[in-house]
Amino acid sequence: MWIHILGYTLAVAAGIAIGFFIARKTMMSYLKKNPPINEQMLRVMMMQMGQNPSQKKINQMMKAMQKQQSK
Repeated sequence: MWIHILGYTLAVAAGIAIGFFIARKTMMSYLKKNPPINEQMLRVMMMQMGQNPSQKKINQMMKAMQKQQSK
């Protein structure tokens, strides 16, 4: 009886630990392939589109993106 309870508890703990490490590895590889956009990347994108990137425009775009992500 106690061996079964101990076995189930260990199996659940092992499953949680394995799931955590798999999720962590997946998230790390996702962030490596798709890094979050920062101000420098926005500045380059705006220059490629032919716009003159002012700090005010960049701040507005960063706030808009952060607001969109929080939804």
